[in-house]
Amino acid sequence: MKTKMFLVRHCEAKGNTLGVLQGRTDCDVSGNGQKQLDLVGLRLRNEPFSAIYSSPLKRAYKTAQAINQYHHLEIIKDKRLVEIDMGKWEGLPWATIEKEAPEQLRIWNEDPWKFEAPGGESIVHVSERMWEAVNDIASHNGGNTVCIVSHGCAIRSFLSRALERPMNDIPWSDNTAVSVVEMENGKANVLSMNDASHIPPELSVYRKRKNDEDTRS
Repeated sequence: MKTKMFLVRHCEAKGNTLGVLQGRTDCDVSGNGQKQLDLVGLRLRNEPFSAIYSSPLKRAYKTAQAINQYHHLEIIKDKRLVEIDMGKWEGLPWATIEKEAPEQLRIWNEDPWKFEAPGGESIVHVSERMWEAVNDIASHNGGNTVCIVSHGCAIRSFLSRALERPMNDIPWSDNTAVSVVEMENGKANVLSMNDASHIPPELSVYRKRKNDEDTRS
């Protein structure tokens, strides 16, 4: 039986605003993120969720709580949904990483399937545990609709495998962006990807960053 899965990236966290690499660092929600929580909760209020799963990190769990205010379900924490472990890079500014490890950063940006964080986790491993988690959740919720709250790199690696496309073909999702996937017998059908239409431009870190890059180019 098909299981409809809503994969939601967490709201903006303080690490997003500081320009540091969060990974497993358990940053709290930013002020901007609090506003995003209200909007994603409203966006998903009428979806017939039978279960809500979340990464145990604070920024993801608080996103799951915001969604759950309209559903009143038990939020199930699953550590396989956590963000990539960035090892020695955890908490460092991106500018520092660019200066100290330019070749590893190039691989992260240009050939992510070959990336392994120094003292941390590989993208391949992230994809494997995410694929396992989503399939397990689907098998326990056959015929139902469920919500999964996770992280940018984790969701991106899952979508890359689901679509059988290179990871660089999968755009980074905005905070609280929603992707919808149908799972059946270990196969994924991606219905929509990275939809953040509920977030206005002034609350979007992704769009602000892209506008800044476009201005500089």
